[in-house]
Amino acid sequence: MGQVVDAPVRKRGAKKPSAESAAVFIPENPTYEKLRKAALGCTACPLWKSGTQTVFGEGPVKAKIILVGEQPGDEEDLEGHPFVGPAGKVLDKALEEAGIVRGECYVTNAVKHFKWEPSGKRRIHKTPNAREVAACRPWLDAEIALLKPKVVVCLGATAAQALLGRNFKVTERHGELIETNSGFHVMATVHPSAILRMPDDEARHRERERFTEDLRKLKKLI
Repeated sequence: MGQVVDAPVRKRGAKKPSAESAAVFIPENPTYEKLRKAALGCTACPLWKSGTQTVFGEGPVKAKIILVGEQPGDEEDLEGHPFVGPAGKVLDKALEEAGIVRGECYVTNAVKHFKWEPSGKRRIHKTPNAREVAACRPWLDAEIALLKPKVVVCLGATAAQALLGRNFKVTERHGELIETNSGFHVMATVHPSAILRMPDDEARHRERERFTEDLRKLKKLI
């Protein structure tokens, strides 16, 4: 199972036609490479205008686990890879402690462009709205259909509600393995960035332990 190649970088400032859903960009008989290249030109929501590049999912195309976050962050937007910033380091450690090899997982986001607002010289994360999540959903559906995983792990509320409905509450049902009609399970847990935002070391430690314990439940499926 080899790692996929790097995502190409889109030149900023290029003019593209608008669309209402990423569905119009999904190629026929998609392979991973076809999907990745097609996503580069996606204009299904306005976020393509402010993001540096499309940050598509990465990992083995035969991965049994798909990890889905909310959207790329600042570092991910600049580097073109998912979960390479501080939240990614939290995820890596939790996976290791849970006995799961990140290199055997496919890692992606519900939204493929970075949504941000300026704060001085910094770019601050801004939560995608329902329209942006819905517009990007066909990419996630295509990734899941292509990989045929054993389990999809939703990291945080945005990813969980994208797959499990807007009324789903991660705080109430984290770590629960939910069987789908499509032959795979879905599990929701906290987003690693939420752990970093905890107010003190004790709270961060407690949330990391809970996060890691959720990930350990995946072992029974793989």
